[in-house]
Amino acid sequence: MALLFYVRLIALTAGTLVYLFLLALILGHRRPRLFERLLFVLILLMFLVFSGGLLRINAGIQYGSPPEATIWLYTGLMVLGTIFLQPVVLHVHVQYARTVQNARIGWLLKVLTGIWYLVAVGEVVAFGVVSHHAHEGIGVALVSYGNSRLLQGWAFSSMLAALSQFWLTPREKDRSAKALGKRLFSASCLLLAVLIIKLVYASASPILSDLLTSAIIIGGILPGALLIYYALNQNFLEYGAQRNLVYALSATVLALLYLGFVHRISGWLAPVFPPEATASVLLFVLIFLFEPLERAIGPTLHRRFYERLGRLQSLTLELQQEARHGELGRLVEHAEQCIRQEFGLAAVRISIPRAALEKPLESPGGLGHVVRIPLLKDRDEVGLLEAASTGSYLTGETSAGLEFLAEQLPPMADLCRLIEEKLRLERELAERERLAVLGQMAATVSHNLRNPLSSMKTVLQVQLEKPDLPSDLRHDCALVLGEIDRMSAKLKQLLNFAKPSAIGRTVAAVAVAKQTAGLFRHDAERRNVDLEFEGPKQEISILASEEALSEILSNLIVNAIEAQPDGGSVRIGLVRSGAHLQIRVEDRGPGVSAELRSKIFQPFFTTKTTGTGLGLAIVARRVDEMGGTMTCESPLRDGKGTRFRVSLPLAMEELQGRDFSHSATGPIRT
Repeated sequence: MALLFYVRLIALTAGTLVYLFLLALILGHRRPRLFERLLFVLILLMFLVFSGGLLRINAGIQYGSPPEATIWLYTGLMVLGTIFLQPVVLHVHVQYARTVQNARIGWLLKVLTGIWYLVAVGEVVAFGVVSHHAHEGIGVALVSYGNSRLLQGWAFSSMLAALSQFWLTPREKDRSAKALGKRLFSASCLLLAVLIIKLVYASASPILSDLLTSAIIIGGILPGALLIYYALNQNFLEYGAQRNLVYALSATVLALLYLGFVHRISGWLAPVFPPEATASVLLFVLIFLFEPLERAIGPTLHRRFYERLGRLQSLTLELQQEARHGELGRLVEHAEQCIRQEFGLAAVRISIPRAALEKPLESPGGLGHVVRIPLLKDRDEVGLLEAASTGSYLTGETSAGLEFLAEQLPPMADLCRLIEEKLRLERELAERERLAVLGQMAATVSHNLRNPLSSMKTVLQVQLEKPDLPSDLRHDCALVLGEIDRMSAKLKQLLNFAKPSAIGRTVAAVAVAKQTAGLFRHDAERRNVDLEFEGPKQEISILASEEALSEILSNLIVNAIEAQPDGGSVRIGLVRSGAHLQIRVEDRGPGVSAELRSKIFQPFFTTKTTGTGLGLAIVARRVDEMGGTMTCESPLRDGKGTRFRVSLPLAMEELQGRDFSHSATGPIRT
């Protein structure tokens, strides 16, 4: 009997410390999720049950016959924890399936959970009523009601836990979570079996009753111990990332155990030795334990330190490998994800360069702590690393790791930019080589085809001048002559794309634009297209060649006219904006989809059955050669219309001779 008594005492102490450890662990890593809050409540209820049982057994040792206030306290803790344990167990598993497993929860489970909470509130009221109307003494009534309710409540809770784990475990995809589910299911089944035996043999011998009670207490510790093991070793729910917090909690638990040991020894030796003297001796003995403890714990701490340092070095190497891809955005995104996973953080944001107007990062739900570490290069700030925890603070280990990575990120960003620039130059060089080959090919094709085409055209023109040429033959000759002209135009377009434009001369942009628009007046009228030109009254000079500017306008105008086979309008506008000339070509055609807008400037891409796909590619190339920019807006209104905007830099004398105000414009019809 005495042995089982001390087994229960040790088990209750261990259970109280286990669930206290879990409470601190969850509180330090809290998240703004309902599941974490419910899990905290579940652990708190288990802590109430075990702490109430520990208070009960210590009150028996201290008082023999405890006062009614003490009985009220420990029985109330155990009964309150047991009553609400049942609905909370069900609610935790339902919320786990919904939050972690992303499972759909039926309305029946939600209704059942709500009803069970109402039943629990009713039981608390009934417990108060029974205690108030007891005739045989409040202490006897409380103990009698508490013992029976504890057994029933634990039996129901164990059954609910077993059924829930049986339902959830097959759905798990993570291997460690699945293993935890299987072990929790086994522990719940074992505890349920012992509780059933206890309920069936309630009037058994005192030894069997004490043995079953001890087994129930030990079985109640198993779920908490399994959660601690998988949290620390398998990083279940990312709790294991808080190594410093785990070390602090472990030290606190050991200190509490030692203080309990000191108190117990002092009580035992009280008849022959003053309790204060016993406590002083036992606490003084700790001085001689420091060196053995350091020898025992030192290698473990060193190993943990080198493991963390190794992980940081591996993470740094991984980020350096990512930087070699030459994409800064991809590096930043990968670094944010890796840092968040490595340190178990709620959110990480890296800004390179730092955005002055960007809103500071906040922890989810406002529960955690946010640290902001500047990224420095030669003492100049080039960016910012922001990290938010889910717990109340960031541990020193995490802060040191973040500061180390903050020192490594600026060189990685520089390496990424250098490689990005190198890749850009290589692509540009490859593009120039490709265009050179294309130009050589185009020149060869033009030389080999244009002369025969010219001869064929001359022969056909001579034949068409004969008055006695049959009408059907005249029609065929005219048709072939038109096809020859079309082939000549395609060859000319290919040559224009392949050869670079001559940049460096000053061009009167308004005059060239007006002249180019006038060339297409007859073609626009033939297609029933209204062509409008709107430009400033004063001339505007840009640094370009007349041929290049004419190519830009010609291709944009032709593209706008051909986009409206059933008639419409084309508006061409020029306006000075700051140090640039803005050219606008707008039509009322069917528009360009978002998918096609990213492809229309690519060489040889076309949606026309007879097009070469070089018109807009020539425009894009000429604009780039002039140092300008080009955009496409579509649709404009009612799901139709397209507007091309071209911005070209002004000539130096234009900038020196005039201010940067917009010139007045007036419509000039052509």
